[in-house]
Amino acid sequence: MLITYGAALDTALHRHHAIQLVWAKGDSSCQWSGGHASGNLIIDSQVEHKLQLDEGWILLVEPQCELGINLTKMIADKEVVPFNHLLGAYLAEKPQDSPNEVLAPLLKALNISVAKDPQSTPTLDKRIQTLLTRLDLCLQGACQKPANWRASEVASELFMSESRFRHLFSTQMGIAWRPYLRWRRLSCAITAMMSGHTATESAHLTGFADSAHLSRTFRAMFGISIQQAKALFASL
Repeated sequence: MLITYGAALDTALHRHHAIQLVWAKGDSSCQWSGGHASGNLIIDSQVEHKLQLDEGWILLVEPQCELGINLTKMIADKEVVPFNHLLGAYLAEKPQDSPNEVLAPLLKALNISVAKDPQSTPTLDKRIQTLLTRLDLCLQGACQKPANWRASEVASELFMSESRFRHLFSTQMGIAWRPYLRWRRLSCAITAMMSGHTATESAHLTGFADSAHLSRTFRAMFGISIQQAKALFASL
């Protein structure tokens, strides 16, 4: 789960693997092929959309973690679901406490929790859980080059054929291995930039050819350029 507070920049239409939870303080607007909605929103995974937000919280949640599964149930096959009626007045000032404490009213209103290990989902095959745990090392600062994550190599380590691994991963996670890995590499690039690396350094650290390659992929996934993202992170 990636949590940010602030304004959503003017974004292009984009789609990503995560379910997006928007808790707005100011005005918000979401456009997608199915229509238009405003206020507090849950945006399903892989829904192409454009979001404008004056100020508030944005949570990007992996669909197969415990929180993601609960949000998927709330969405009930809809693409975008408003939940304005569930919350009272927003916080008056920019919150300074930990995100878990500040987001407690939101999660309580939605009757969901993030108390458990986000990868300890009982519906996942243990081999997939083991793989996700290894990938999480990337987000904790011990980033591993994407070359170490070829499907054939991962399958061999899990004692499966490559075709069996690809099928199992896609079935369990709702996304193919290659685009999922791309999603995780972008998460690593964000972490690298927040640690002070330049866009070029972050690109090389996470296996992109150069900063232009990283920026194109980033824009397609998040709707903003890598430079806009750096400015956003600097303001947090």
